Amino acid sequence: MRIPLLFATIGAAAAVLAVPAALAQAQTPTVEVSLANFRFTPTTLNLTAGKAVHLHFVNAGKGGHSFSAPEFFRAAVFSAGAEAVKGGRIELDGGASADVTLTPASGHYTVKCAHFLHAGMGMTGEIIVS
Repeated sequence: MRIPLLFATIGAAAAVLAVPAALAQAQTPTVEVSLANFRFTPTTLNLTAGKAVHLHFVNAGKGGHSFSAPEFFRAAVFSAGAEAVKGGRIELDGGASADVTLTPASGHYTVKCAHFLHAGMGMTGEIIVS
């Protein structure tokens, strides 16, 4: 009965490989970014170059907002959630959220809400990656 032994060995190997991935996810810090009332909270994101971060975006307002940072997203390496970024921005309807996990590249990036007049009303920010 070598077949059950083969499946047991494969199962054990899969379990061992899954542990480091789960540990890496648990050690990735989460930063929540709120979009509402024509501002981002926090206004400035301070991240570490080459260190993975999980960004949780929440639109706490009733209307739509976006987190537009094309240069930042273009320079980052995604490990999850890349599909939430379209055209260099994340679009969120009121009450919606989105998650991305990425490793940022060093630099100073500007952020704005790309909706009509929102940036002019103060919905801007920056990302500093050092």
